Amino acid sequence: MIKKTTLLVIESRHAEIPSFAADLQKKGFDVHTAQSGGKAVERLKEIAPSLVVVNAASLRTSGLRICQSLREQDPKLPIILILAGETGTEKEAADAVLVLPFTVQKLVNRIKPLLPGEGKNVLHIGPMRLDVEQRRIRSLGKSTKLTPRLVTLLQILMEHHGEVVERESLFKEVWETNYTGDTRTLDVHISWLRRAIELDPNHPKFLHTVRGVGYRLDV
Repeated sequence: MIKKTTLLVIESRHAEIPSFAADLQKKGFDVHTAQSGGKAVERLKEIAPSLVVVNAASLRTSGLRICQSLREQDPKLPIILILAGETGTEKEAADAVLVLPFTVQKLVNRIKPLLPGEGKNVLHIGPMRLDVEQRRIRSLGKSTKLTPRLVTLLQILMEHHGEVVERESLFKEVWETNYTGDTRTLDVHISWLRRAIELDPNHPKFLHTVRGVGYRLDV
């Protein structure tokens, strides 16, 4: 269930400007691309990237508005801005600014320190990214801190995504008990999880109740 780090690279292809998407893919990242800021914002909710690279040089723009629109969607999302020349006005728009020319390795060296919770304890499925150590879930552009019990609950559901997990077994594992006489607290925790991962918790798209049986996470 643990996948390589997902990056969103925003760039347009121009012969005179380097393209970084393919090279980052070769470096072991799961790279998704968008050719404009608007398309990038749409993709945020689909893929929940760990970091965004804005190749403003290839877009022939300062990248300022793109960075601002990304920040509006997810204030904690790390952004690296690539410029054709030094301007000084975009320094605060991104977490790191690189001015061409530079090597792909230099870009990778800037990416790694900005990756939140990079390591073996990150589960990434569909639009959801669960950092087990930091107890934080990023889903559909929003980031939410979870309690340890909610982390355990979501982790089990993610590891069995697409499968129905029975209420009793879920309760036993999360609450570390053999007593399953009253599992209503499980329903409460499920409702809290829906607030964290769903756009509309009252009409869940991902976390479904299978009546009389349990719950299923569909991504």
